Amino acid sequence: MTLTQIGKEKPARIINMELVTPVVRRRLLDMGIMEGTLVQLKRSLPFGGPCMIEAGGQWVGIRRSDADKIRVERV
Repeated sequence: MTLTQIGKEKPARIINMELVTPVVRRRLLDMGIMEGTLVQLKRSLPFGGPCMIEAGGQWVGIRRSDADKIRVERV
């Protein structure tokens, strides 16, 4: 399941980020978002807009195309 498929406000753990581009993966890693991190999808804007996720108490906006490449599992 991907990050955009978990539904709003449902906690999930990142299990794979290999499909995300190295630049985006590095940006997320700099903010402490990596495999094993608990995240929640907070907002998803319409018409293919960006997604807001919460991880470690901080909100981060990422492109929906990048969020579709992050594999997660529900906890």
